[in-house]
Amino acid sequence: MNRRAMLSLLLAAPALPARAAGVSYVASKEVPPAVPREFRGAWVATVGNIDWPSKAGLTTQQQQAELLALLDKAVALRLNAIVLQVRPGCDALYASKLEPWSEYLTGTMGRAPEPYYDPLAFAVAEAHRRGLELHAWFNPFRARHAAAKSPVASSHISKTRPELVRKYGALLWLDPGEQLVHEHSLRVILDVTRRYDVDGVHLDDYFYPYPEKTAAKQVIPFPDDASWRKYQKSDGKLARDDWRRDNVNRFVQRLYSSVKAEKPWVKVGISPFGIWKPGHPPGVRGMDATQEIYADALRWFRAGWVDYLAPQLYWSIDAPEQSFPALLKWWAGQNAAARHLWPGLSAAAIAPDGRRAEEIIKQLQLIRAQPGATGSLQWSIKPLHQNRDGLADKLVRQVFQSLALIPASPWLDKFVPAKPIVAFGQDAAATTSVFRWELPGGSAPGWWLVQMRFAGQWRTELVAGGQFTRTMSGGSAALPEVIAVTAVSRFGQAGPAFVAQRAG
Repeated sequence: MNRRAMLSLLLAAPALPARAAGVSYVASKEVPPAVPREFRGAWVATVGNIDWPSKAGLTTQQQQAELLALLDKAVALRLNAIVLQVRPGCDALYASKLEPWSEYLTGTMGRAPEPYYDPLAFAVAEAHRRGLELHAWFNPFRARHAAAKSPVASSHISKTRPELVRKYGALLWLDPGEQLVHEHSLRVILDVTRRYDVDGVHLDDYFYPYPEKTAAKQVIPFPDDASWRKYQKSDGKLARDDWRRDNVNRFVQRLYSSVKAEKPWVKVGISPFGIWKPGHPPGVRGMDATQEIYADALRWFRAGWVDYLAPQLYWSIDAPEQSFPALLKWWAGQNAAARHLWPGLSAAAIAPDGRRAEEIIKQLQLIRAQPGATGSLQWSIKPLHQNRDGLADKLVRQVFQSLALIPASPWLDKFVPAKPIVAFGQDAAATTSVFRWELPGGSAPGWWLVQMRFAGQWRTELVAGGQFTRTMSGGSAALPEVIAVTAVSRFGQAGPAFVAQRAG
């Protein structure tokens, strides 16, 4: 049987064909091992070329090779999600008609990669090929970072709509008090949601800027007098700080509803500063995010305006005024809407004269032991890739020993996929074998969970929903004893497994 004929057989088969070149598979009642549920993510920062690309001006081939190396490292560490920064400062690491190309790609804002490619499209495709979710990370109000060096492109918002932009310290910011700023940033995020097959939309902790201070340590006010006066003239009743919080709250609420209207399965996540207010929980000291950057993350969490919250718990376990266990427990206790809690951890703090890798291992163990917390995010992928203090080795050996599925989001959709149909075929020489799976009716799920047993040992992988076959070479001896295929929806719901065992 040639390959084309073999594939025709597989496509037509309602179940496993009886026999092909002496090997067959029959339905089995064997139960494959359960796969744990845990979010295991890593941020990939592009601003200032922190993580990727390693420097501006690399060739397309070099950029792609670096990104593939990071994705392969994520797979080797048994992570299951990458959070890629695609909008560092009103610029784009993807093809956009709304904002200019980021200078962190080519060294010049507005210049496309050469030879041309779309980095976000490439990242999504390659992440999915490896069984990784790809979340697009946006900075909603930062307009230009201090690390930016190239001339500002004529298409940048500071040139096209300068009345919406404020200079504050060494950075440029969009003014969250301007409604047109909300419209622009939402348009940018929804454009990506609409055009790219991303699994999540992600914001970090930058809303209003962190306070700048004078040489005398006096706080410099954010220059939003114009938008504040406009609000007052419109008969606004809120005090100025309350108005600023309301500006951010309204943006977050609208972002969530707008993304869901576009693609309900795209998760919305925010990674706020790890302390809501000092004294919550008792004994915790630090910045009041509600007063200094006007970010009321507790309200968003309780209201269900996010699918996951990843508070940046970057402190050590025994920090006297920012206790990691106390903050973890406190955030888990605020989850009235039953959303995901996936704290951010600082792998970047690992250094020869600083934190040790074992700190991250212990924090992950504390997260697993905390009811209501079901995963984590690492800041950032670079220290994982560098294996600082053996962190990568320790993760695989002590914590991430096997693949994990991302927890389901039942508040978005409770539909459970059907049991797949699986077929098997070989060529006449029995040197090439193909397993094919599909759902009744031919629809594609979000993912396929494929489990195979070889010599008594199970191997598990996540396959993108648009991939329906697995080709194997090496003859019949290389085939699995048992294969199990499960459809997993874009919302994380897993259906019943089709299980088959080798009969010949």
